[in-house]
Amino acid sequence: MLFVDAITWIFSADSDIVQRLGEHLFFTLLAFAIAVLVAVPLGYLIGHTGKGREIAVALSGAARALPSFGLILLLVLLIGVLQIVPAVTLALVLLAVPSILAGAYSGLEAIDRRTLDAARAMGMTEWQVLTKVEIPLGLPLLISGMRAGALQIVATATLAAYVGLGGLGYPVLQGIAVRRYDETLGGALIVVLLAVVLDSIFGVLERVTVPRGVRLGRGIGERRRRPPAIATETANRLVQAG
Repeated sequence: MLFVDAITWIFSADSDIVQRLGEHLFFTLLAFAIAVLVAVPLGYLIGHTGKGREIAVALSGAARALPSFGLILLLVLLIGVLQIVPAVTLALVLLAVPSILAGAYSGLEAIDRRTLDAARAMGMTEWQVLTKVEIPLGLPLLISGMRAGALQIVATATLAAYVGLGGLGYPVLQGIAVRRYDETLGGALIVVLLAVVLDSIFGVLERVTVPRGVRLGRGIGERRRRPPAIATETANRLVQAG
């Protein structure tokens, strides 16, 4: 069976899968870190001020429509063949930023305005509202955006092998070239496994980042207390937790 042959190849001495996985993780983590540093502050600025959302949505939509392989080749040609790593990293960053940016500002926009009004009525400054109310409440949606961005990078980093870099795309291409389909399937299986692991990690983070005050607010809502009371209670709990 091809599947059994692929598993056998993964654990064989000539698979070099550890090195390829390390290269793939390097591209993934580097691009993800840069995308987070760019998208999160910008998303928080848009979400908190309400300004620039239309531009962000338009740019995000345009970036999502970019073909991954075409973008990598274009940047390699523009930046230079001798600078493949920066070109590929930039391509991965551009593909991950839209999801993270959307998660950042959507998380803030989804917060009930009454909760923010209650926080301001208690004398909190705009910085305190952002750091103690908006960011904690919007964190689950931000993690969701990071989740989508990370999976986009993992999948697209496979294409780095087309421009001479390693990663898990190398055994896939090499296997096709020499008709070693066990190698091709083995490399693809590792990519899928890596994506599943990352997706599971971010899924857990989404659940654990729900603030304690929100959980209390949900419990209060189940007892059918009035919405203004829920907002005030949530703000109080967040201030106490902060």
